[in-house]
Amino acid sequence: MSGAFTRYLAGRVFGLLMVILALSAVVFFLMHQVPGGPFTFEKQPLPAEQMANINRKYGLDQPVYVQYFKWLWAILHFDFGIPFQSPSETVVSLVQRAWPVTIIVGVITITISYTLGILFGITAAVWQNSWIDRVVTFVATLGLTLPSFIIGFLLVYFLSVKLRWLPTGGWGKPEQLIMPVIAYGLGPMAIVARYTRASMLEVLRSEYVRLARARGLPWHRVMLRYTLRNALVPLITVLGPSIPDVLTGSIFIEGMFSIPGLGRFFTSSAQFRDYPMIMAMMLMVAVLWGATYIISDVLYGLADPRMRVGGEVR
Repeated sequence: MSGAFTRYLAGRVFGLLMVILALSAVVFFLMHQVPGGPFTFEKQPLPAEQMANINRKYGLDQPVYVQYFKWLWAILHFDFGIPFQSPSETVVSLVQRAWPVTIIVGVITITISYTLGILFGITAAVWQNSWIDRVVTFVATLGLTLPSFIIGFLLVYFLSVKLRWLPTGGWGKPEQLIMPVIAYGLGPMAIVARYTRASMLEVLRSEYVRLARARGLPWHRVMLRYTLRNALVPLITVLGPSIPDVLTGSIFIEGMFSIPGLGRFFTSSAQFRDYPMIMAMMLMVAVLWGATYIISDVLYGLADPRMRVGGEVR
């Protein structure tokens, strides 16, 4: 690893930290400007003295800028506070309890949908304008147009209610993952298939592929050495940003199939004005998005040697 690449990577990480710091300040101040709060008379009809004690306990009686700097100092010590909607545990313990469930569903969804999407896209490009191409295009269009909760509803209706093949929801058994993964993964698979097909067609029509074929190189060698590697470069742009969405969970899918994951906290935190959970969710999404963009830059260099810094991956 050269010094140029190390400096480049350090610069990207430093830039990510600055973006997260600025984003945290904006989100923190804006969420305190929204009318209402976590402890109001409408939510908890308590005497004024008790409400004041609750606000004092959580530091909500202090100026917003004081609260922000205290929160910033706390997270530097890995203390994200206590969630207002679940005061018997900390934010860290709540995330540790719920996020592994979401990650299991997300990793399985990413693995299956991206693998099938790449295979379908390559197949459709190689046999362009054939019945295979038309079937892949139809399925991809269906996955892009139908929302995931509609797909989930149809799966429950046919596979659970009508055919009684699968349970309607729950967690803990392998068969309970089938419908959530299908409903959650059809959209990403469709996007990957369409981009892979378009990228493959562009590479297959290029001059160097035609020249390789004219020289008599075997088709499988042309595909592996020249076509697939160059077709991956634009595909990385699609794969990277979609990963954080899958790994942070879907409120519709997890709610529909009774999955005890992290997705439901994205809406419940805003609904209950759960400031510690809102900030934790924001940091999680920001770090995941920033990390995937940095990893995408590294993968660009691995896929295309022209996109490198100082002879190393860029």
